[in-house]
Order: sequence, then C-alpha cells, then structure tokens
Amino acid sequence: MTIDIEKYKSNPKTAYLAKTYLELHDEESKQMILEEMDKILSGGVSEGEDEKYPNEIILEVRAGAGGEEAALFAKKLADMYTRYAVLQGWSIRPVDESLSSLGGYKEASFEIHGLGVYRKLRFETGVHRIQRVPDTEKSGRVHTSTASVAILPIRKKTTIEIKPTDIEIETSRSGGAGGQNVNKVETAVRIIHKATGIDVRSTSQRNQLKNREMAMSILLAKLQAKHDEEEDAKHSADRKSQVGTADRSEKIRTYNILQDRITDHRIKENWHNIEKIFQGYLDPIVEALEKADKV
Repeated sequence: MTIDIEKYKSNPKTAYLAKTYLELHDEESKQMILEEMDKILSGGVSEGEDEKYPNEIILEVRAGAGGEEAALFAKKLADMYTRYAVLQGWSIRPVDESLSSLGGYKEASFEIHGLGVYRKLRFETGVHRIQRVPDTEKSGRVHTSTASVAILPIRKKTTIEIKPTDIEIETSRSGGAGGQNVNKVETAVRIIHKATGIDVRSTSQRNQLKNREMAMSILLAKLQAKHDEEEDAKHSADRKSQVGTADRSEKIRTYNILQDRITDHRIKENWHNIEKIFQGYLDPIVEALEKADKV
C-alpha cells in the first residue's frame, strides 16, 4: 500500500509525527504512528486531551550538588532520556548545552516531539540523586550527587502573555567545544524575563530568528509551569494522585550504583538492573508511575 506522507507533512497537527515516521525502520512502530496521524486528522483526538498531554516537550537537566560528579550524572540522565526517546520513536534535538570540564552537563535542554511524550515523561520532573564510588575516588568512599530534571510541556494554548517590555534579549555567537566560535554571526539567543528572572537560551538553530522563536517557546513553557506549580501548591491538600506534579526542588528518585537499585521515593518502589535502565529501558518505571497516578 502506498502511503501519501505529504498530506501528513503539510498538516501542522501531524508534521512532527510524519518526520518521525520517515526516520523509523520498524514497520510496527510506523503503522502505530500512521494510525495516530489518521486519528488526529479525522478529529479522533479531542482538543482537551491534546492540551492536557501535548506531544511536544522541553527536557531540561541541570547539575546540582556534587561538582563534576553532578555534571556527569546530569549527562547520564540526559543520555538515558535520549535513548528512551529513540526507543519510543520520538524525535529529539538539543536546544542548548553547557559542558563541564570532564564532559558532563552543567545544564542542557532538548526539544522532544512524539506521540505520548508528555504523558510518559511528566513525572520525571524533580531532583534525582545518585550514590556511587567515582573513578577518581581512591579510598572507595561513596559519593552522593544530584541533578534536577524539568519536563516542560509545549502547549498550543497558554494563559501566559509576554509583552516586549517584559523581556530583554541578548544575542551572541554559538560556541563549540573548548569555547571555539562555530558561527561568525550572532545566532545564539538568550531571553531574560524581568519580573521572574527566568532566562532561557537557544543555540542549536542555524539562524537567529529560529533560535529566538525556540527561546520564546521555552520561556512561555517555563512561565506556564511556574504558574501551574503555584496553583498546585494552593490546592495541594486536594490532590488525589499519589505522584502529583513534582516541584523541581523535590527529591524524587535515588540511583544506588553499588546496590544496583533505583528507588522512586514517591511510590516507594524499587527496580534493579540500573545499567539497562540507563540505556533507555525506562518503561517499568514509567508504567509504575502512571499506575500510581490512577489510584
């Protein structure tokens, strides 16, 4: 059967899925995406459902306590989510990366498109902790370091309005490894929201306009997330979900390397085979959190 992929590529509602479809080689996954695109175009996905669980997010990881070890852990988490995205058939691309001296992430952000991306990853927001003996530790002491993760849904509708007077925009050259300038023109964009102090960067696009659009999209998502967190805090006593929407300062999970054990503190459940999970096999954790949320 010949697939008219152009009709999906030209429709804004299915363009991102069409891109994923073309990148996949697994016929079963391609068929699932094809069915979803047809469902979207036929109006089978309600607007409310699409708004609640959008198929586009910004993933942010940031090193916390622990110096270089924390930055290496942040990189390990980013790699884990990247591999999970690939296994899910989602598309992922970097937005901005700040590397430590050992190649870890001081902070990094990624744009992920794909069916079910926010539904599956929404409970990853919060502080992740790792306990391990670093390669540089000669006495064999266990070190604890942390990294924070934020899952920011990109919604088509938002209650947030940003006026030109609310922000400051800075441009610079996109830097390469070792601080080398890979562009001779100022394509990187940084936007600062004056009232909150929130600042965002986009450096991955090849021209300033696209980086500016991406940075504005991330800023809107961050401001909406901040608003939603404040609203959740007001009604926290009314929460029925065991998992909830974690605050970014809440410690949600510990990865204990020596004991080969991952513990999610919200649902008090453990998993083993850490290295396989770090390779992107997150489904057992994702499914357990979704199940707990429905209780």
